[in-house]
Parts: sequence; C-alpha cells; structure tokens
Amino acid sequence: MRFGLQLGYWGASPPVNAAQVVTAAEEVGFDAVFTAESWGSDAFTPLAWWGAATQRVRLGTSVVQMSARTPTATAMAALTMDHLSGGRHILGLGVSGPQVVEGWYGQPFAKPLARTREYVGIVRQVLAREAKVTSDGAHYPLPYNGPGATGLGKPLKPITHPLRADLPIWLGAEGPKNVALTAEIADGWLAIYYTPRLAGMYDEWLEEGFARPGARRSREDFEIAASCQVVVTDDARAEIDRIKPVMALYIGGMGAEELNFHAQVYRRMGYGNEVDEITRLFRSGRKQEAAAVVPDELILDTMIVGDETQVRSQLQVWEKAGVDMLLVSARDTEQLARLVPLVQG
Repeated sequence: MRFGLQLGYWGASPPVNAAQVVTAAEEVGFDAVFTAESWGSDAFTPLAWWGAATQRVRLGTSVVQMSARTPTATAMAALTMDHLSGGRHILGLGVSGPQVVEGWYGQPFAKPLARTREYVGIVRQVLAREAKVTSDGAHYPLPYNGPGATGLGKPLKPITHPLRADLPIWLGAEGPKNVALTAEIADGWLAIYYTPRLAGMYDEWLEEGFARPGARRSREDFEIAASCQVVVTDDARAEIDRIKPVMALYIGGMGAEELNFHAQVYRRMGYGNEVDEITRLFRSGRKQEAAAVVPDELILDTMIVGDETQVRSQLQVWEKAGVDMLLVSARDTEQLARLVPLVQG
C-alpha cells in the first residue's frame, strides 16, 4: 500500500512548513502529494508552487470543486499542471455541498450525478483533443446558446496539446450512487471517512459501476485512495480526544443540517443516534458537549492511532480491505518523520 501526503486547504493563513514537508515526503518515499480547496485557498496554485521543487511524486488535487470552474477551465489547469510536472498530475474532482455551491459559487447544486458525468466528459474531450469541444448537456452547454447568448460562440480545441490524453481523473465520492458513478467514469476513488469494516459494502457500489456498459476501468486498474489520519503515538487517548472536536464539526456543523454528506456517511456506519445528538448539540452552540458525545469507536473506524506495532497491524487491515493508497496528513517534518518507517515498509 502506498502513501500520499494530504496537505488539505488553508486555514486563516498559509501553513508555514508545507514546502519542507512536501520535499521531505518525496525524499522518504511518498507516492503522491495532494492539495484541496474549500472557500479560501485554491487547490491548483499551492500544488504548482510546492510541486515545483519535486521530481518524482505525483501531484494531485483532493479535491477541486467542480462549481468553482467550468469544465474547460479545469481541463486547462489540469493540462498545464501535467506539462509542468512532466506527466505527474492527478485531477481529483468533487461536487462539494449545497451550502458552498450555492452560497459561495452562486451555482445550483441540483442533480450532482448528472453534472459530474457531463463535467468529466467535457474535461476528457479537452484532454483527448480529437475534435472541437461540444456539449449538448443541460448543465454545461458548449457552445452556450441560452439566455443572453450572442450566437457568436463556436466550438474550439485547446491550443496547447495535452501531454497525456489519459491524465487520471479521480472523484471524491461518499454515497452509493456517487461511488458507482466514480467506478464507471473515473480512474480512481478519493474516499473520505472510509472504514475497512464496510469494505464489502463499498465493493458492491464499485462493482455496480464497473459492470456498466462502457465503464472506463475494472478493479484491477482502478485506484482507491482513502483519507486517513495515521498517528504513531504512545498516548492514543490524547490523540483521540484531540480529533473529537474536528469530527463534531464535520458531523454536526458541516453543510446544511438536512443535507450533510459527512453525517450520512456515519449513519451508514451505524452511528445514527450519535449523529443526531452531535448535530443537536453542535447546532445549538454546545460544541464541547458535541465533541464529548463522539464515541472512540467512531474515531477509530476511520483513522489509525497507536504505537508503531498497532499502527502496522491496522495498515494491513486497510490494505486487505482494498485500499491502494492512504492519504495522510503531517503538519511538520517532525510529524512526518514518525511516518517514515511505515512508508518505507
């Protein structure tokens, strides 16, 4: 099983040690480095800036929000990144959620599956550069001929020849329909809040997609990259307690109360009652109480924490469940150093 470094998105200010962490990750054997975006820093700029100092690691987005850019704009950024990195780019895409899509980007969130299929199809047209790019889809029509159109738009091909027509596209997906779509049209799955004990359920979702007519991949040439906090420590109790407020935020406060995809993931794991209570407390402003309700088991379902022997044992569990790459975080080179023996086997 390979390791990827997940840099995530920025908080109130840029991380101070990211450049050193990226360089160190490549030196010790990480397979890839990923950046993300929410409603602050973007994903492509840090990836290019820090990635410029690397030679080997793959450079991916986990994820680029589709509503932030038109499909052709995303394809332009991806083909540019692929050229600059010598063919090392992975384009990770995700639909985000209605609060961000409608509140930040001013776009409708409706029909995310149809939008994803159409979006990916246009990106692949650009990368293939076999013909002028057109789309008669409902969400991203090309050329545009809707309200306000001049009628002067015409189909175009990218001026720059893409380095790789088959540049890998991975999708961030959480629900059964989205995961099945990912298996059908993408090259990899960016799994968030993955738990090995539900591997059989995930396999059913994936197999549905692989079995569809025209599916792009099979399980043999498809990559599953799961985000997972991996912490080597002799004080597991302290680490579990540290992560609980973060989980309370994502479960109880991230997204609309009636449509929180992260909460839905934990309901599928069997934590429905806990999700209800965490949500009730968090949204009433009782955030510390919400964190206290988060069970240890919920944390340990989706992260690995313990001494080196315990962590190695759990890594085998994740690998047997079908995970090809773990996306792990490291705030500084000291934290990264604790992961080196695991990365190097």
